[in-house]
Amino acid sequence: MGKLMIIMYHYTRDLKHSRYPEIKGLDISLFQQQISFLKKNFSIVTMEEVIEAVKGKSELPEDAVLLTFDDGYIDNYTFAFPILEEEKVQGSFFIPGKTFSTHQLLDVNKIHYILASTDSKSLLSDLMEKLDYYRGKEYDFPLNEELYLNYAKEDRYDTKETIFIKRMLQTVLPEKLRNRISSDLFEKHVGVTEEQLSYELYMTENQIRSMKRHGMFIGIHGYDHYWLGNLPRQQMQKDISKALEVMDEFIDRNCWVMNYPYGSYNAEVLDYIRSLGACLGLTTQVAAVDISKCNSLELPRLDCNDFPPKSENYKRV
Repeated sequence: MGKLMIIMYHYTRDLKHSRYPEIKGLDISLFQQQISFLKKNFSIVTMEEVIEAVKGKSELPEDAVLLTFDDGYIDNYTFAFPILEEEKVQGSFFIPGKTFSTHQLLDVNKIHYILASTDSKSLLSDLMEKLDYYRGKEYDFPLNEELYLNYAKEDRYDTKETIFIKRMLQTVLPEKLRNRISSDLFEKHVGVTEEQLSYELYMTENQIRSMKRHGMFIGIHGYDHYWLGNLPRQQMQKDISKALEVMDEFIDRNCWVMNYPYGSYNAEVLDYIRSLGACLGLTTQVAAVDISKCNSLELPRLDCNDFPPKSENYKRV
């Protein structure tokens, strides 16, 4: 049996004609080309087929790929979903419960749109000013130079300045301060209110329901899109339980799939989701899946940018 490659998507839209063309997503014309490439060169499988294979009840075809979409963006519904249906292939969509249950903008998306609305160097300067302003008032955290030295590390897709901004606003600073600074920067740079963007950005409950009715798979991506591996146990459990509660209509509580926000998890997270019926877990580790050897709750994925027409990085895996 061949290896399984799980492909991760986020934004799928007509980037050129969107309000924020600098957002990091896959242009819909490239998405269409990529699906055509995958159909020609791989076997696109369903999540149900992967679950059965991991349980040892069946085998996947050679060169199997699974399509996964993170965060519940409406452009997955308006642009990607019609293509998937037309091509008769399944996508698996992982939706943070907060996005459609309260229509609040996730912190991760505040940061995406801040970064898409201004250059990282001027944004870095603004962030450093905010850190200097709040340090020593209500919050105690290291000097800017120390923070930058520890957290400004470039990765496969982002500069060190961008990674630093993300880390400060995603996980390093205290949560209340992260929220305050990201909202300040959002108001200054983005040009719409958080409420406006939240209603424009995410799928509605009816749209999720429609996708499931048309054969798409729906999974769990936390409630608040937290770094679950960094949370105290009680808060982590509360977030996952709340996600299961609001997503109950769309999942099988005896065999559901977890997709860790930011790829963040630990042994406590694995134990907790296993106790609640999770049968698969998706990470952001970059590798192909060997079904015969894999830990079912720690399946690695590749990015859509690892496949044509963006690149041929998948060949190195």
